[in-house]
Amino acid sequence: MTTPQPKTAIFAGGCFWGLEHLFRSVDGVLDADSGYSGGHVPNPSYRQVCTGTTGHAEAVRVTYDPSRVSYADLAKAFFEFHDPTQLNRQGPDIGTQYRSVLFYADEAEHEAGRELVRLLTDSGYRVATALEPRAPFWRAEEEHQNYLAKHPLRGCHIPVRRFRQ
Repeated sequence: MTTPQPKTAIFAGGCFWGLEHLFRSVDGVLDADSGYSGGHVPNPSYRQVCTGTTGHAEAVRVTYDPSRVSYADLAKAFFEFHDPTQLNRQGPDIGTQYRSVLFYADEAEHEAGRELVRLLTDSGYRVATALEPRAPFWRAEEEHQNYLAKHPLRGCHIPVRRFRQ
């Protein structure tokens, strides 16, 4: 039996430190990297992205084993790991670099995102999350990788169950 090739997914939902940390805890996730996506500046720095002028969002690239966790389940976790109703912010972090985006790679991922948004909307949520075609992902500087493991008192996301299980 052949092992399936790992796949990647990219999500932006406010501070990348918290999303990266939470995705690392999901069974089937092999790795998670903090970085930037959705903008117009190649290989931006954290300092550049923080200005809000690069067009990038703080994002997380999740590498996963599709035989252990589905893209739809990762997208569902994404919507529960951050507040998808906040526009261009997440808690105290304000600016377009903190916007909520599900970057889809193909029509199946796009459809999974649309279905989850529909479920949330039907449950009364005013979803601000954008569904956008996958853009280049630029890995953040090393000091931003696995940040919350290095600085455990700095949590920035509180998961909330939003879907009926």
